[in-house]
Amino acid sequence: MLSKPEVSSQLHRRFVIINGDDFGISSGVNRAIIEAYQRGVLTSTSLMVAGQAFDEAVALAQANPKLAVGLHLVLGRGKAVLPREKIPHLVDSNGNFSDRVNLAGMRYHLSPGARRELPLEIRAQLEKFRSTGLQLSHVDGHVDMHLNPIALHTLVELALEFDIKVIRLPCEELRMNLNLDSRHLLTKLVWSGIMNILHWYGKRLLKSKGISFPERVYGWLQGGCMTEEYLLGLIPEIQADLVEIFSHPKIALAQEQTNRSWGMGQAELDALLSPKVREILVKSGFELTNYNQRVPLSWN
Repeated sequence: MLSKPEVSSQLHRRFVIINGDDFGISSGVNRAIIEAYQRGVLTSTSLMVAGQAFDEAVALAQANPKLAVGLHLVLGRGKAVLPREKIPHLVDSNGNFSDRVNLAGMRYHLSPGARRELPLEIRAQLEKFRSTGLQLSHVDGHVDMHLNPIALHTLVELALEFDIKVIRLPCEELRMNLNLDSRHLLTKLVWSGIMNILHWYGKRLLKSKGISFPERVYGWLQGGCMTEEYLLGLIPEIQADLVEIFSHPKIALAQEQTNRSWGMGQAELDALLSPKVREILVKSGFELTNYNQRVPLSWN
């Protein structure tokens, strides 16, 4: 089972949530997340309620009750909960959201039908999560589509009803990322600009409604490549005292031809299992925690 690093000797305490996204998308991802929790530094995961391996994921979560589980809201690159006839402006004939998430996000703004239907699907996903009986630790989004302003406003409006206390707001330093991995410079420049705008907007909205978020969230600029090497370089450079690091671990299974998860899944799993990563967390003064645990620190 997951063991907690030694308490920092610093005057203040530091906390880190290590989250695995895409829980429920496949058995390979499910197994990787549970292994990273039981043997590594992972403390939290995010459940895709329309994923092919949803039932298995719920059973695994129930068998590991100290693993925090949030909702991985899917509004792009995945399947909807509601049937197509209820949300025809959001999904194709097979009930799938578009893989072209940028265009989908624009349509959610410009199409009156999509604006009406988006809250219906968000509610349906929250209701399906609630039906599992699991405690909702937080909400984030597949390919971060939960940051779409319409989606984020809907989550805020439903926060009291569904006991949403924490919503992920990605926030990481571009310079730090490029110092560690300078590949894909143009893409990172563009996404960093978008991230800063969405974070500024989301921060004001969540603060006004008393919904929490950590100081820094790492994983967007390096999405799909949160390797051991990257984490060993990143963790000592983090200045914030309450952070989330998220990745997409997976185990490739021969029987799962579509064992989809973003990026270098096995390498990301290896990073979460790495004794060196655990050691650098301790040396940097971080205590492992999750969004269900109380920490003596302001989250806003």
